[in-house]
Amino acid sequence: MTFRDWFNSILNLFYPRVCAACGETLLKDETTVCLKCRYLLPKTGYEQNPDNPLAQSFYGRVPFHAVSSCFFFSKDGKVQHLIHELKYKGNKEAGVFLGQQLGETLKHAPLFQGIDYLIPVPLHPKREKQRGYNQSLMICQGIQEVTGIPIGDKYLVRAVYTETQTHKTAEERYKNVKDIFEVRFAEELKDKHVLLVDDVLTTGATLESCAHQLENIPGITISAATAACAGN
Repeated sequence: MTFRDWFNSILNLFYPRVCAACGETLLKDETTVCLKCRYLLPKTGYEQNPDNPLAQSFYGRVPFHAVSSCFFFSKDGKVQHLIHELKYKGNKEAGVFLGQQLGETLKHAPLFQGIDYLIPVPLHPKREKQRGYNQSLMICQGIQEVTGIPIGDKYLVRAVYTETQTHKTAEERYKNVKDIFEVRFAEELKDKHVLLVDDVLTTGATLESCAHQLENIPGITISAATAACAGN
């Protein structure tokens, strides 16, 4: 046993490495999510279908070029545990993992070719300070690792502090995020294809609000992708 192996063994006694999806102890060569959970995470396959249910949910609301999610989200499921680790447990690696998985699905999908910038849905500075990071930016970092697409986190800001969307009805969600985002450096996005990135898509209110701020930029193409979406 090398010194590094010995040190890691001692470290794991006090800070055990566990799977962010199931909570079981990770094996030596496993990182963030165990191999069993990686195999069982429920993928949507939506990136290959331009008329998938998520895309259809935005018809008449936002002229998205393409919309997709990597995984299905269900109550008490493995994906919910991953999102919970990311948003409430300080587990940034869970976000990077989700982004890597999302990036792999988008990398060769015809609908998502030619993207110029990944734009994370922004948090208000107050909430980002409370959490310590923006979970959507962590997902973008994972996508970037896989695809090489640059992150444009300077282009969209959340100018108004709002309550969390959790436990709100669809109508309340729309009102809660209406006109709370602002675009910066809009001239740099002219004729660009941008990908809005968020953690979970439920009603789509947040993505819609972001897109409405971007859609008036001349020649812009807007797509959206999230790590997970509700149900299957």
